[in-house]
Amino acid sequence: MSQPVVLVILDGLNYSVAYDCMGHLQALCKAGRGQLYRLECELPSLSRPLYECILTGVPPIDSGILHNGVSRLSTQRSLFHYARDAGLKTAAAAYHWISELYNRSPFDDSRDRHTEDISLPIQHGHFYWTDHYPDSHLFADAEHLRRRHQPDVLLVHPMNIDDVGHKHGLNSPQYRNCARHADIILSEYLHQWLAAGYQVMVTADHGMNDDRTHGGVLPEEREVPLFVFGNAFSLDDQVRPRQVELCGSLCEILGVAHDKPVCEGLLRP
Repeated sequence: MSQPVVLVILDGLNYSVAYDCMGHLQALCKAGRGQLYRLECELPSLSRPLYECILTGVPPIDSGILHNGVSRLSTQRSLFHYARDAGLKTAAAAYHWISELYNRSPFDDSRDRHTEDISLPIQHGHFYWTDHYPDSHLFADAEHLRRRHQPDVLLVHPMNIDDVGHKHGLNSPQYRNCARHADIILSEYLHQWLAAGYQVMVTADHGMNDDRTHGGVLPEEREVPLFVFGNAFSLDDQVRPRQVELCGSLCEILGVAHDKPVCEGLLRP
C-alpha cells in the first residue's frame, strides 16, 4: 500500500546530541510510537555528497559528488525522480544545494527560490541560501507546501544546527540548544503529519566535531540519528540501517518502482 512520506534532514546533527537533547522525539520513542537508530554516515562526512547519498542511495565515491564544491545536477535517480515518474507529487523546503542537485544548476534565486513546475523532479519548492535562515521559517515553508499541494514526498531541510556547530563546535551550549529548538519545532508539526497519514523519517547528513567542522572519520562526525514514526515502520530496535538504504526504504513505503538498496528490517512486513 502506498503511503506518503516526510523526510526531515536536520543538517549537521550529531547522534549523541540528538539522543540527549531531543526530548519530544525521545518521549515518542519511549512510548513505543517511534524508534531511534544510530546511523553511520558515508564518507566524506560533508553535506552535498551526503544529500546525494540520502536521496539517491549512492555513496559519494560512486556518485561523483565528492565535496561541497561540486555544483552540478546529479547523474543519479533520486527519491524525487521515482515518485514523480510514478505520478506522485513531490515537494521540498530545503537549502539551495538540493535544488542544484535535482532541479536546475546553478541556482538562480529569483527563478528558483519558489518553484512550481510539475516537469521537475522537485515539483513544488521553497529554497533558501543563507545558513542562518531560521529553522522556524523553514518548517513553516514546508508546512505551507504540504497544506497547499498535499505532496506524496516532502523533504524538510533546516540548516541552523549545522550553522551553529560551525560557529561554536560540538561541545557547546549553543549547539545543544539549537538541537533542543529543532525538537520543539518538530513537536508542533510531527503530530499533524502523522494525523494526515504521513510516514516520517528524521535524520541528519553528518555530525560535528570540536574543531567546528566535519568531513572526516571521527565518530562525532559520522554518527547521526535516524528517528522513524508511523505504521509503515517495524520499530525493531535490533535493526541496523545504513544511510544508502534510506532512499530505497522510502520508495518501498511510497510503493514506487526503484533499484536502490532497502533496509527490510526497518519496514513493517
